[in-house]
Amino acid sequence: MDSPIAKDIRSGLAELAGNLRWTWSGEFEPLFSSIDQDLWREVNHNPVAFLAAVPDDRLQARAVEATYREALQHAIISLRQYLAEERHWGRRYAPGLQARPVAYFSAEVGLHESLPIYSGGLGVLAGDHLKSCSDLGVPIWGVTILYRQGYFSQEIDADGEQQERYVDLDMSRVPLEPALDARGERLFIQFPTANGVFPIDIWRARVGRGQLILLDGSRDPEVFHRDIFSRRLYGGDLRTRLLQELILGAGGYRALLSLGVRPGVVHLNEGHTAFAILEAIAQTMEEEGLPFDEAAARVRGRTVFTTHTPVGAGHDRFPADLIEEHLRPLRERLGLSLDRLLALGRMNPHDEREPFSMPVLALRFSHRSNAVSALHGRTSRTMWRVLWPELRTEQVPIGHVTNGVHVPTWIASDMARFFSDNLSPDWPKRLTHPDLWERIEGTPMSGLWRVKCLLRAQLLAFVERRLKTRHERLGLPGTPPQLDPFALTIGVARRVAEYKRAALLFSQPERLARLLADRERPVQLLFAGKAHPQDRPAKDILKEIVRLSAEPRFASRIVVLENHDMNLARHLVQGCDLWLNMPRRPLEASGTSGQKSVFNATLNMSVLDGWWAEAFDGGNGYAFGEGLTHADPLLQDRRDAADLFDTLERQVIPDFFERGPDGVPPRWMARIRRSLSTLGWRYNSDRMVIDYVLGAYLRAAGLLTSGRPGSA
Repeated sequence: MDSPIAKDIRSGLAELAGNLRWTWSGEFEPLFSSIDQDLWREVNHNPVAFLAAVPDDRLQARAVEATYREALQHAIISLRQYLAEERHWGRRYAPGLQARPVAYFSAEVGLHESLPIYSGGLGVLAGDHLKSCSDLGVPIWGVTILYRQGYFSQEIDADGEQQERYVDLDMSRVPLEPALDARGERLFIQFPTANGVFPIDIWRARVGRGQLILLDGSRDPEVFHRDIFSRRLYGGDLRTRLLQELILGAGGYRALLSLGVRPGVVHLNEGHTAFAILEAIAQTMEEEGLPFDEAAARVRGRTVFTTHTPVGAGHDRFPADLIEEHLRPLRERLGLSLDRLLALGRMNPHDEREPFSMPVLALRFSHRSNAVSALHGRTSRTMWRVLWPELRTEQVPIGHVTNGVHVPTWIASDMARFFSDNLSPDWPKRLTHPDLWERIEGTPMSGLWRVKCLLRAQLLAFVERRLKTRHERLGLPGTPPQLDPFALTIGVARRVAEYKRAALLFSQPERLARLLADRERPVQLLFAGKAHPQDRPAKDILKEIVRLSAEPRFASRIVVLENHDMNLARHLVQGCDLWLNMPRRPLEASGTSGQKSVFNATLNMSVLDGWWAEAFDGGNGYAFGEGLTHADPLLQDRRDAADLFDTLERQVIPDFFERGPDGVPPRWMARIRRSLSTLGWRYNSDRMVIDYVLGAYLRAAGLLTSGRPGSA
């Protein structure tokens, strides 16, 4: 039986667990992990699951420690003050959004590894967006789907084959709560399609000051178990995908209204969400008695669309019969014929053979459309020029807001302390201030180098635990590879897809072997990435990398890690020395993993694509490929591979291993300081959200102010 003090401890921890600010507030996690480190890892760092499983005696042991009780009380006060704070950027520069908040629709949202409703960069970007809106005080309601099995956990078998494992979420152990109506009863919506009415439950997550609602199709067991409304992110066939996107967009908009939320801005994060436009138009027609065209103009005026995909195959397109099958009730509310509805999503409205395109619908009905880097903006204007045939390519109305990352989520605690001691104690509130980051030039190289060496050691300890777990699961002989704590440690962690070219580094195995075999200048590679379950070529790429890593010449020098999730990503960007990115230009929209590495004093090396094309200045990291492309992709790959190895051999490795009298590499550290001073203020998600508010949200909500406010 818990003592009264232990009960207070449990109650206080439960208050912290009830708001997902624990995913980015560095003071919260130690309060849980210090009780039982093994259990904390076992529950995947989920405080709700931790409190459900932690034995009373473990709580009692900490409850008697005055320092622990003081730390817990400080964290509770910190959370309450954060939530009550009104003197923040949003209140000052966008007060009108308090009454007319942003509705942010995304097919996936990555907030934490314990809530696996994300697959990669799109979802993690969405989570970072919500977190920065919270920090800045920008009112926002995120909308997504609650995938009961989420995205898969990856295991790699003894033959190097990816195995996908799906596990149902235990809803009693996730940081979510059911949405309730005024009578305290579960809130759900009835969503009609031509095949029947689907009941959709609504869940809520508190994301700091913001909210995320999640649409859950499990209420009807027949629908759920037949997988009509998929339990899995990006699972099912084309029919399932269409139904998911209809419920996400149109159902999500209905869900907001049922909660009493009247959005002033509708932000569509990628084309999956575009059906929110049609539901908003239908609601406007019904509430104000307007014809379709007039209602559509009003909805267009408050809609913002972000495109993330420069690869044509990545855009959802649906045949006419499926559109009619699922959208007929919505089409009838809109007063449109099937032909006119289909024309809204066709590049050529008169081509009856063309499928219905989700990004085309979004582009046609958004007052502001943007790509996620400057180069991606140029690529997108070329890709979608056909929608504006009267305009030159450079006039196509697709701008760009370059992505950024939520620094408190991704920064190592030791690096955060270094910034507090050497930049300013309030540095997290001044992320967008160039003068803050310029102070890094005056910090001691030796101090920053010591922190980086500590982070590398922590990463390698984590990697060795991961390797031991896989070794034991597969019953492999011998011991897992031992990593070198003094080696230049290069991270390559991306979604496995052909255009991301993970295999580029392995295209010259003899040259790679020579590079890794140098005992005087040791180098080791840490590789991680998931292939889509239906992407056989990507799985083959992964299998070949696993095979090469097992060759004796690469043993202990190339390590392939399973299950690339937010937890693994954090460790890698924090502990690696070099972050390597090898997409085929110009097919990388942004590439935010490299931005995460910046704040952990990890240098970037990439082709000049995505964010790196606008960020690299010659001294704040490394580039290869010279920003060139070729009509023959195979020739482009060969040229890029040659330049990749040249850059590693002639620049990266010498910079890292040339040491001064104090053991610090001066040229390497000079690049790190330049990376932080030139990139820190630009590539954080606070700057990104400020750009959206000032460049899109205020106009969409009819709240334009005179002048442009400064940084947060």
